[in-house]
Amino acid sequence: MTPPARRSLRAAAGLAAALVLAGCGGGSPLGNPPDVSNPPGTDGRKLAFAYFQRCIFPLLLAELPVPGGSGTNTCAGGGCHDDTTGTGGALRVVRSATPLDLTDAANTADVIRASDMYKNYYSAQGVTIPGEPLQSRLLAKPLLLNMLHGGGLIFETEDDPNAKLIRYWIDHPAPRDQDEFSPATYGMFNPPDPNTGACKTD
Repeated sequence: MTPPARRSLRAAAGLAAALVLAGCGGGSPLGNPPDVSNPPGTDGRKLAFAYFQRCIFPLLLAELPVPGGSGTNTCAGGGCHDDTTGTGGALRVVRSATPLDLTDAANTADVIRASDMYKNYYSAQGVTIPGEPLQSRLLAKPLLLNMLHGGGLIFETEDDPNAKLIRYWIDHPAPRDQDEFSPATYGMFNPPDPNTGACKTD
């Protein structure tokens, strides 16, 4: 092939690549929207560790009835979200994690972040968009809201008491200038005690 022919071939390939890349942003034959609009979330705010530990982690371990079927199943089951044998995607649960007393000064942020309970918290927060519960896989998947879930339908409606726990957690992140251990999140309990308070859902 002569040098001018090679240059023409390179130019044609470059033009084709440019057209393909231009189509990636929208208006392509695949029907992509011209602009992708993701939910804004809450500007990096963290979800409450105390509420996760007391209200969400037990839910991940609970034997839940199978809607429309017979028997029960658990999110942390071996074929689901167990951290060693689960096949359920990004959410991983260390079932043997033990709760920490958040009012004990010995349980510093560094101590908590090294715990199995924090691994569970971190994994669960990773499948949420703080402030956007219905856009968060942690809630949308068990409700089958426009996405598949290998475990099938877990909550028949958003009014399921367990779905309300997850929704409340995602909807109430810590204040913008505070971390996931902020005592400001203790108001999510009644009374506002992370060790004894009942989990609020509204």
